[in-house]
Amino acid sequence: MRLLDLFRRTGARAATLPPGMRAYAIGDVHGRLDLLTELFARIAADTAARGPADTHLVLLGDLIDRGPQSAGVVELLRAGAPAWAGTMHVVMGNHEEMLLRMLDEPTEEGLATFLRYGGYQTLESYGAPERMLELPELYRPEELFAFVPAAHRDWLRGLADRVALGDYLFVHAGVRPGVALDVQDPVDLRWIRAPFLDSRADHGATVVHGHSIAPAAELRPNRIGIDTGAFASGVLTAVGLEGEARWLLATGHT
Repeated sequence: MRLLDLFRRTGARAATLPPGMRAYAIGDVHGRLDLLTELFARIAADTAARGPADTHLVLLGDLIDRGPQSAGVVELLRAGAPAWAGTMHVVMGNHEEMLLRMLDEPTEEGLATFLRYGGYQTLESYGAPERMLELPELYRPEELFAFVPAAHRDWLRGLADRVALGDYLFVHAGVRPGVALDVQDPVDLRWIRAPFLDSRADHGATVVHGHSIAPAAELRPNRIGIDTGAFASGVLTAVGLEGEARWLLATGHT
């Protein structure tokens, strides 16, 4: 069954973007600069084929960790929107939040957690020597995080909690069901799973999110999940939106 058919059967109005606007949202990149570059090329070809529009690009966070090229991903996006995207929005994920927390208050316990959940690869991409990453207990945490340049720190601190376009809300993880969108806790926007993923409630907007890995994009009446585990699967997924239409683009397996 097509998603728009499901909206009609339930009596709900299909989410839409304003006339003339087109949007592409990209799921969790996790340091896969190679896949992001490939997906950018696919989106560029797709939007060119569809014709002129007010084109928006939304990155849904978790740009860093796990994959090998976190520093390169941040540098690419920090340089600005690609030529085919009129406006680029970048949402903060829970992995960016963890890094910023460590930059502000580095602790040995926090460093161990950060390294365990993919931070090892992030710091390695910034040039931290293997000897420091393999034996972090021999160094002060701030010595490892010193490899992250100030320009990248400042850019990461400026990432958005959410982006709203038409009837869509773009966040990293999801929203708390039953809570008005304008008072959602940023912690939920970056970390929530089960209460949101299991909910069939109308959240007041169709929520486009990453964070929770699935084998394929999840297109549901109240949410669109596009984290397909790119760092391990080689599949980085984007959803395209225009009017009531929605379509998927993705990289191939590596």
